[in-house]
Amino acid sequence: MSQAATQYNAREIHELRETLRNTNPVDVAERLESMDDHQAIMLFRMLPKDTAADVFAYLSRDMQENIVNAIQDYEIAHIIDELFLDDAVDFIEEMPAGVVKRVLSNLPKEKRNIINHFLKYPDGSVGSIMTIEYVDLKEFLTVAETFARIRRDGVDKETIYTLYVIDSQRKLLGAVSAKKLLLSSPDDKIGDIMQREITSATTADEAESVANDFRKYGLLAMPVVDAEGRLVGIVTVDDILEIQEEVATEDFELMAGLSPSDEPYLKTSIWTLVRNRLPWLIILMLIGIIAGVILDTFEDAISAIPVLVTFIPMLMNTGGAGGSQSSTLVIRGLALGEVALHDIFKVLWREMRIAFICGAALALVNFIRVLLMYNPDTLGLSVALLGLSVSLALWITVFMAKIVGCSLPLLAKRLKLDPAVMAAPVITTVVDASSLLVFFGIAKAMFGL
Repeated sequence: MSQAATQYNAREIHELRETLRNTNPVDVAERLESMDDHQAIMLFRMLPKDTAADVFAYLSRDMQENIVNAIQDYEIAHIIDELFLDDAVDFIEEMPAGVVKRVLSNLPKEKRNIINHFLKYPDGSVGSIMTIEYVDLKEFLTVAETFARIRRDGVDKETIYTLYVIDSQRKLLGAVSAKKLLLSSPDDKIGDIMQREITSATTADEAESVANDFRKYGLLAMPVVDAEGRLVGIVTVDDILEIQEEVATEDFELMAGLSPSDEPYLKTSIWTLVRNRLPWLIILMLIGIIAGVILDTFEDAISAIPVLVTFIPMLMNTGGAGGSQSSTLVIRGLALGEVALHDIFKVLWREMRIAFICGAALALVNFIRVLLMYNPDTLGLSVALLGLSVSLALWITVFMAKIVGCSLPLLAKRLKLDPAVMAAPVITTVVDASSLLVFFGIAKAMFGL
């Protein structure tokens, strides 16, 4: 299948089409992505019409744009018309203006109006990712009538596993699952078997917050209502998984000190990658100068006891790691809804106890290490006093790092910033400067410098 389509004879093309028809669209999309553009386009045009739209939905944005630019207008209209509405909206949102104009101009007026309506919802809102391709029911329908309706209308719907019940004003009344329908009598009324207490979202809700409800309640789909409680669409679990992937990717990038990017790594230009990384590196470098200023301030102490310098990397690394541990867990808790702003005192009290125990254990191990590794005759000072000063500084540094690590993400949330911004690079830089102040302050007091 890696050969160009033009190299196949008529019989081979027929056989290949049948093979592609029976291959999962995701697998076909992966094969197309592995080819060069010319081969991929030629092979895509060989796909049966009912398969092409399914495959198109799983292609990268670059490949989708290449295909749209290479095929005829009537082919574009067929593909976009066959896509589920939410997939069509996602595609149009990310395409250049020229491609969007060509696509919309080839769509039926009704579908074009619907897509334009969806494009008006704010990015990241539930309205921007919902679909209107669902089956709705009325309370007075019987189970038998419902199955007839599903067979008639369900072919082009995104999901029929959960069906939603509305009144004459389209107000959401409840929901009924396919399992419940299968286990009910054909004469049962939908109003008698439906579930009336259901979780729903509004078009203005943040998609990220709705994702937590999917996880909490184990949902496959969720109804979306307007401000007056009328059913306007549904959100399905595949859309939620995409949102969660995007949010997780953005958090990872921010935690690593990178500006978020939607482009795949290998398809992102070198200059774009540099632009995403360099600002953070410059900021952290400038903040890091503070550590140099602190060292310069304690130059007399370093000159009097040079061995103090050898403990600086250990203090910084341990403090940075301790702060990162706390921040990572708090950021995860905020993302999953396990931690809220009003839990700040619970989080602080919890981390204080953890920091106290971890700091004490590390201080004890470090004190023993100093006693075993250093010779008082060589140093010309008390090894016990040196070990005590370093261990005490280590204990305080770990305690301070964990408090900073758990509180900064909560502070960022309070300021309506992404908590991931206050992750490893920022916390490590803050802790590094603080640990130096603590260490040399204790050393000067212990040795009377």
